[in-house]
Amino acid sequence: VGVPGIAAADPPPLPNINAFPSARPSDYSVMDGAWYAFGALDGVTCVLDKQSGGYGCSGPIPAAPGGANVVSAGASGKPGFANAARTLYGVVEDAKALPPNPRLTFRTVSCGTDGFATTCVNSADQSGFVLSPDGSYTFG
Repeated sequence: VGVPGIAAADPPPLPNINAFPSARPSDYSVMDGAWYAFGALDGVTCVLDKQSGGYGCSGPIPAAPGGANVVSAGASGKPGFANAARTLYGVVEDAKALPPNPRLTFRTVSCGTDGFATTCVNSADQSGFVLSPDGSYTFG
């Protein structure tokens, strides 16, 4: 007698961040031009590192695995969640909020929000992450 399996819920489809119009990067330039940073969600700061090509977000990430407060990736490869004693990007205080539907891009990485979830996608290897009250996750 077979027992029906329990299917894992598929994550919701990714918003097409690259279809959003581009935000003006100079409006989000911080750290003497080394980073683009923006505020996302409540108290989460996201950064695109212009020196290394890395990207990530830190702060109270909603519904993060293991209660993680950081998600980050290098210039390539799948991002990962972690817990840090202090916010990784906390040196950027009061980062300017990125409004819904424009995207901020550096090289192959684009980040944006639809007003509910914040998504970053690396088009070079189709990896990235989604931060959402419905569940935060990485892909790629």
